[in-house]
Amino acid sequence: MEHETHAHQHTPAATWAMAAQATLHCLTGCAIGEVLGMVVGTALGWGNLATTVLAIVLAFFFGYALTLRGVLRAGVGLRTAIRVALAADTLSIAVMELIDNGVIVVWPDAMDAELADLLFWGSLAISLVIAFVVTTPVNKWTIGRGKGHAVVHQYHH
Repeated sequence: MEHETHAHQHTPAATWAMAAQATLHCLTGCAIGEVLGMVVGTALGWGNLATTVLAIVLAFFFGYALTLRGVLRAGVGLRTAIRVALAADTLSIAVMELIDNGVIVVWPDAMDAELADLLFWGSLAISLVIAFVVTTPVNKWTIGRGKGHAVVHQYHH
């Protein structure tokens, strides 16, 4: 019994595959929120700042929601599931959003692109790919320390 407790507290090996999977999970939620926020803000004619803030808020919302869904399915209470999602995703989403939005801000004319423009979709897609590449090592580092997405693994069956 003592061995099981000790093994359960063991920090998981942080492989690149595990980090990429965690980052892909994060990217899915971020991309849903980011695209939805950009589309809604742009379609409503909002300014760049309001649209970007909406996209970031929705990226966090959908990123956390995807984790919550899985943890709740494991039979965990809502309060604990929220804590797990916050612990698992906050740094990953923050890095992803910083990189993603940073690329869009520095990309010439991307902030002013309309929904029908290839530049809108192209710069958004490329910014998400760059965010994935930058965030994967962050997730590998946090998983290796038993943090980030490592806290979610005990709830996967």
